[in-house]
Amino acid sequence: MPDRQNASHRHTKGLVALILAFVAGMVDIIGYISFGRVFTAHLTGDTVHMGQALTDRHWWEAFTAGAIILTFFGGSMAGRTIIEIGSRRKLRSVAAATLLLEAGLLSSVLVLVNRNYLLRLALLAAAMGVQTATLTRVGSLTIHTTFVTGMVNKLAQLLSHAAFLTYDVLCGSQTARNPRFRVLRESRFIFSVWLFYLLGAIFGTKAGSRWQMEALLLPAGLVALLVLVDLIVPLAIEEERESFER
Repeated sequence: MPDRQNASHRHTKGLVALILAFVAGMVDIIGYISFGRVFTAHLTGDTVHMGQALTDRHWWEAFTAGAIILTFFGGSMAGRTIIEIGSRRKLRSVAAATLLLEAGLLSSVLVLVNRNYLLRLALLAAAMGVQTATLTRVGSLTIHTTFVTGMVNKLAQLLSHAAFLTYDVLCGSQTARNPRFRVLRESRFIFSVWLFYLLGAIFGTKAGSRWQMEALLLPAGLVALLVLVDLIVPLAIEEERESFER
């Protein structure tokens, strides 16, 4: 029974991770389109942009990129702090707090629609930082729902390992069969995280073109729904344990 419950929990967390990847893809592209082609989750691109702006002495662009990086970092710190507190106090549904914070940050961008655009960018970046801290593990897998470079790299590692296990199976190894099945299952999941990020970007492009900033209501609503999921099936178990053990 415990194994079945653990498998069900991993399945639920996997579905939540895919939804969060979809949310991140939407938020990233809506911010990119609406705020002068600046990413709110892709810090590698923002870092490169900041370096170019500093070199070319485009101080405002450099400041903007730096502000996004800083607020993403701050959001991630806030998310990990909430999880740490939840771990120490043994709270059952810690992710609900971080998800509510993320939904609130996304919604606040609409309230400030006619205000300073840098503030709105910072709020989006902070929301993505909070999301990054909320869900970092599904079973034994480390995952990233707000940026996919790490996911593509992990997929390459898993497929390489699967190729060798397949060779072992073809050579008659019986012990390689179960590990091969597990690695292929993990590969499908990691690929799905990348795919849902892409789907979020596609949908976000269409929604942003049609509804502009109001399109952020969809990702905010999806995140709010995940709060209910966490109240039923606590999502941040591995994250809390990791914080507590550290």
